[in-house]
Amino acid sequence: MAAIIQGIGAATALTSANSLDTKKSLFANSRRSLSERKGKLFVARSDGRLSSGLNGRGGRAEQLITNAVAAKEDAAAASTSSKPGHELLLFEALREGLEEEMDRDPTVCVMGEDVGHYGGSYKVTKGLAPKYGDLRVLDTPIAENSFTGMGIGAAMTGLRPVIEGMNMGFLLLAFNQISNNCGMLHYTSGGQFKIPVVIRGPGGVGRQLGAEHSQRLESYFQSIPGIQMVACSTPYNAKGLMKAAIKSDNPVILFEHVLLYNLKERIPDEEYVLNLEEAEMVRPGEHVTILTYSRMRYHVMQAAKTLVNKGYDPEVIDIRSLKPFDLYTIGKSVKKTHRVLIVEECMRTGGIGASLTAAITENFHDYLDAPIVCLSSQDVPTPYAGTLENWTVVQPPQIVTAVEQLCQ
Repeated sequence: MAAIIQGIGAATALTSANSLDTKKSLFANSRRSLSERKGKLFVARSDGRLSSGLNGRGGRAEQLITNAVAAKEDAAAASTSSKPGHELLLFEALREGLEEEMDRDPTVCVMGEDVGHYGGSYKVTKGLAPKYGDLRVLDTPIAENSFTGMGIGAAMTGLRPVIEGMNMGFLLLAFNQISNNCGMLHYTSGGQFKIPVVIRGPGGVGRQLGAEHSQRLESYFQSIPGIQMVACSTPYNAKGLMKAAIKSDNPVILFEHVLLYNLKERIPDEEYVLNLEEAEMVRPGEHVTILTYSRMRYHVMQAAKTLVNKGYDPEVIDIRSLKPFDLYTIGKSVKKTHRVLIVEECMRTGGIGASLTAAITENFHDYLDAPIVCLSSQDVPTPYAGTLENWTVVQPPQIVTAVEQLCQ
């Protein structure tokens, strides 16, 4: 193991130097080169604007991203074909963010099952092994505990590993490494070690994948000290969160939903990085605050269409940061609407919604005009049968009914 880690570190500089000259043709036909899009570095704010500099406090630029359902003032927005940027699927946006960081920093490496020449189970790492070599894109045995531990050890030596779980449910086999080492080594070493590692992979309820491949592990990992958690929901924030997670000196778990990989969106040509601790205002409103993330963002926005037609004006926030919560954005909305609905795919008992309910109650109880309502998946193993599978997950009509009851 030590030899592998040393080999990765020794080979990264040589690999990146050689591969950049010899492998550029691999991607020339598929998309514009990264160097053409790299100019000034921008930080993207939650409202879709870009700010100059890493602190995100610069001047405002034009709107670059539209909501899944147009906000009131954006109803007559131009078609995406007339907007600047380039279109990518979500898994391609993840790859582009990863590739940009591997070009920028030779210490960034990838490891996991079939991440190399096969390109990953959902093709997020497709084409990276020929470009960067087998030591920076390392195929591992089917041994999650071992290669997760190896990645954490590599991070201690100065590398920035991106560890892919073929399915997030498989990372339960690496829970000891993630909890006892990844999250705690910075503290238990007295600050001598940083653990700049990213753990990512597909999860959530898919299309009849069965109980073991439909896990939502957010609730499992949220109690581990020292770990940040984010969930992407669009190609735009997938790329921005991937880059931010790799740049972070803290261990970050990036949750990707198996049903969102083929979402397409136009994203900026300019390089940008999102804030790991900032929620996204998806739709401003006045009557009720709906907090959601990942796939449920789209269920909420489907429900929002019906609610608007019925005369309601919901405010929708994609919390994105699952740990810590962006209580500034959430609190600002609660103080305006005075009602909160939480919609999640996580299990009801001990889920993200339960933690979010507690945080809102502790900090903004006096601003609430009604009890917080939380819609979560049922506490049952996900059935294989498609009809039963749908019954276990929150659907748009349930969201509509909950808002109507909250606003009575």
